[in-house]
Amino acid sequence: MAPSRRINVLTDLIAKSLPEGSKVLDIGCGDGKIDSLIKELKPSVLIEGIDVLLRDRSFIKVTKFDGNRIPFDDDHFDFTLLIDVLHHTDDPSIILKEAKRVSKKHVLIKDHAREGFLAEATLRFMDYVGNARHGVYLPYHYLDNSEWEVLFKKTELTVAQRKDILNLYPFPAGLLFDRKLHFFAALDCHKGR
Repeated sequence: MAPSRRINVLTDLIAKSLPEGSKVLDIGCGDGKIDSLIKELKPSVLIEGIDVLLRDRSFIKVTKFDGNRIPFDDDHFDFTLLIDVLHHTDDPSIILKEAKRVSKKHVLIKDHAREGFLAEATLRFMDYVGNARHGVYLPYHYLDNSEWEVLFKKTELTVAQRKDILNLYPFPAGLLFDRKLHFFAALDCHKGR
């Protein structure tokens, strides 16, 4: 089965953000499908994953973790990925601080922004449909753009790059599910300066 447009868009966006030879940790990687596709585009990139739920089938090496403390040393990776993960936590600053701790360069985030008409209801629907069958914790903890800015400041991460229009879904689904509900950001860890 061919990957969905969402997976293809995210794969391309993330792969363009990773230099050849990068060592990457995907936090909350699920089955690692996006990571395996990134490896096809950039074979020299080393990617492994961690998740609180291990799936029966994974496309990459996945280590179970407790959802709070990432089981790697400081600066172990060049980049960390958080793809639709932080809204599944009660306190996203905990995982964001941990992602920063194990990253030398950037924390790459794709998540949701609770912006616009019926944003909360739309995001809840998408989250439930995409995750409930996997047993994923669904606290529906969506932040608006100003709350994201506060979180980044609190965790001492600076937005080096941000994209707010991702076009993850084909027409007509994109009219409902894209809007300004998603963003991608590369956050600078301020290390080595």
